[in-house]
Amino acid sequence: MKNEDNDHPLREIWNSYPGVGKEQKEILKKPPIERVIGDMFSMGEFYYYVLNLTNSTLSHHHEGILKIHGLKNYPENLKEIIDLVHPDDMAFVIKAEQTAIEKMLEIGLEHQLYLKSSYCFRMKTAKGNYELFHHQAIHTLEDENKKLIQAINIHTNIHYITHQNPYTVLISGISPRKDFHQIKISNSVSPVEYPLTALTKREKEILSFIAQGYSGNEISKILILSEHTIRTHRKNILRKTNSRNSKELLKKAFEWGLI
Repeated sequence: MKNEDNDHPLREIWNSYPGVGKEQKEILKKPPIERVIGDMFSMGEFYYYVLNLTNSTLSHHHEGILKIHGLKNYPENLKEIIDLVHPDDMAFVIKAEQTAIEKMLEIGLEHQLYLKSSYCFRMKTAKGNYELFHHQAIHTLEDENKKLIQAINIHTNIHYITHQNPYTVLISGISPRKDFHQIKISNSVSPVEYPLTALTKREKEILSFIAQGYSGNEISKILILSEHTIRTHRKNILRKTNSRNSKELLKKAFEWGLI
């Protein structure tokens, strides 16, 4: 039986996705959170929680969620998280989830455990104001029928980097997949101009690792490229984006929806 008090606008969207399990299940298994964090951007203040997709309950919270949002208790249902989202951003969040699902269907349900989605929206903080957060979601568990039943969501406060929401959904691959799909969602705010063809696929991939805090040596080992090649790519990325340093590069990358 559905609990109306904990109902939220994303439930109907997920129910339309054939890859999500519909039967409510109690999930006790802890996903490999440390590995997932390593594959995601988490520079700055962040937190994560594990989401049971069959009933929208939350577990395995990172303690940062209490401090960042000024909460006394860990939220038990996704609706409590959604209630922190700026009301003016909810229409975009709903559209972003629809867009992510459509793209994952296009790629293929058999790959859903190796894809992550990300986009930005404002959330209420402990200070009582709304700040820009970067949301990332990765699926971590399927049931015996290959239906999704669990995901990890990571929220990073990027207000100190930029206040500009790119209104872009990014679907990217988790190793071994190399997907990179950037989908712009129209909005009433004029977008920051960016020539999407400026960076090559390899440069976008390296930019993603830079955003995750990897060193040039670490990136070279992951991509099996020489450190010299990575340095050359980094110089080209800075030149093409007209960025003086990594901090300015990160700001532009968020505003352009590249990470």
